[in-house]
Amino acid sequence: MKPFLIALRIVALASVIYVKTQYHQWVEGKNIDVQDLDILLGFLIFFLSANMLVVVLSWLYRRRAHLKEQQGDNVVLGIKNIYYLLMAGAVITTILGLFGIDPKTLFTSLSIVAAAIAIVSKDYISEIISGIIISFSSNEISVGDYLKIGTHKGKIIDLSLTKIAFLDEDDDIIFIPNTKVFSSEIVNYTKKQIRRVSIEFEAALTAVPSVEELEAYLTEALKDYHEYIEPGSFWLRVVDIRKDSLAMKFQYVLKQINREMELEIRRRTVRRIVRYVKSSVGEKGG
Repeated sequence: MKPFLIALRIVALASVIYVKTQYHQWVEGKNIDVQDLDILLGFLIFFLSANMLVVVLSWLYRRRAHLKEQQGDNVVLGIKNIYYLLMAGAVITTILGLFGIDPKTLFTSLSIVAAAIAIVSKDYISEIISGIIISFSSNEISVGDYLKIGTHKGKIIDLSLTKIAFLDEDDDIIFIPNTKVFSSEIVNYTKKQIRRVSIEFEAALTAVPSVEELEAYLTEALKDYHEYIEPGSFWLRVVDIRKDSLAMKFQYVLKQINREMELEIRRRTVRRIVRYVKSSVGEKGG
């Protein structure tokens, strides 16, 4: 947190408060709409106060969580999202005030319309509420966590008011609604420190002459990565025997959590499985 910027915010806030308490004497006898000036100064005070509060709270949290100055997580994002909501409400209230409309009177007189709007926008409101809850649930998911949500597996790169930005294993950015995340079963590999990697596949019976041979082939194919994998953790098992095929699962345990290396090893494994199956089928056909 830069001291100069903080000092500048404090000076600006103090100046606006001083102007609001003294300007009646300055404009006395002049043709100036005092009511509009009151509304604008009130908005500036609210804006500067809220901005200062967000900066201070974010700084205190980063200090407690041992985060760098510009580094943020879901709690910091949650504070900012609440700030954006408050500012949106303040802007709407200020605009109504400048047009001479009392927000309380307006919302009271339009209660039926407000109820209809609430019904129409209930999904959007649910998204916002779910987003705020997720933002402050740092013990469950955080920005940077590698997890599985439904059928999607990847890393969280951003938390917004309505959606989660999710980078999947194909490097595609997927935006998942907060309500879906909030109500779905989630496997958080980062929080649970799960190091076991499983690759499921299905192969024709004729393409796998020996399970032991395929296991040895895949283990040898990953020899360049053995320094990242626990010794003796390679295991190829048959999950299900079907009429013309085998459902199989190849597993190994990483020495430490490294999602980039995991994806690289996974790609190598899948390609070698395809190569083995093709070569086996080719030999049978020949």
